[in-house]
Amino acid sequence: MNKLQDARDQVLAQIREASHKAGRADETVQLLAVSKTHSAGVLREMYQAGQRSFGENYLQEALEKIHSLQDLNDIEWHFIGHVQRNKTKLLAENFDWVHGVDRLIIAERLSAQRPEQRAALNICIQVNIDGQESKDGCTPEQVAELVKMISQLPNLCLRGLMVIPAPGHTDAFEHTRQLFNQVRTFHAHPQVWDTLSMGMSADLEAAVVAGSTMVRIGTALFGTRDYSDKV
Repeated sequence: MNKLQDARDQVLAQIREASHKAGRADETVQLLAVSKTHSAGVLREMYQAGQRSFGENYLQEALEKIHSLQDLNDIEWHFIGHVQRNKTKLLAENFDWVHGVDRLIIAERLSAQRPEQRAALNICIQVNIDGQESKDGCTPEQVAELVKMISQLPNLCLRGLMVIPAPGHTDAFEHTRQLFNQVRTFHAHPQVWDTLSMGMSADLEAAVVAGSTMVRIGTALFGTRDYSDKV
C-alpha cells in the first residue's frame, strides 16, 4: 500500500508542479491510472490510496477486473485501447469512457448499444496527430466532420481528443490543443467539449503545460509492466 501511495503522491506532485508552471490550477488535470496487466488486487490497493479513474487496453482482462471490483461503486473505467467493431457492445455496457474512437461507425455502434439505464458514455476522438504509420486514429483533417456527426448521437457525450504522439514529439501536444480549440464550434454541445487526453509517464510535464486535462499514467504509478501473457 505504501509503495502505491507514494508513487501516486509523486505523480500528483508532478502534475501540480507542471500546472503551476503553466499558470493552471492543479484540479484542471485528472490523473488516469493506466492499469493494464496489473491485477484487480493491485487496483484495489491503488483505489484505497485515493485513485478512482482506471484505464484499460485489453477488453477481456478489463472485464474481469470490472467484475472483481464491482463493490467499488465510485470507480471509473476508461477504455484506452483500439476499438474494434466486434467489441463495441461490451464497451458500451461496461465502461464510463472510451478514448479510442476514430470512425463514425464505431461511435454509432457505441451509441446504439449503450444501455438505457446507464449515463451517457463519455467519448474522446483519437487523432493520429503526427502521422505515425503504426498508430491508430483519424487524421487532424477528419476531426471537424467527426465532431459534427458524433456530437449529435444519443447516449454519448463527446468530451474531446486523445493523442499518443511519437516519443519525444512533444510539439504534437501544442498542435492538439490548437486543433481542440478550432473544432469547438462544430460541437453540438460545446459546453461539454472539455477533455484533452494526452501525456504519459515520460512526457507528463510537456503535456500539462500544453493544456492536457487528463494524463494517462502507468509505469510511474505501478512500475514496469509484464506483458508475457499478452498477445
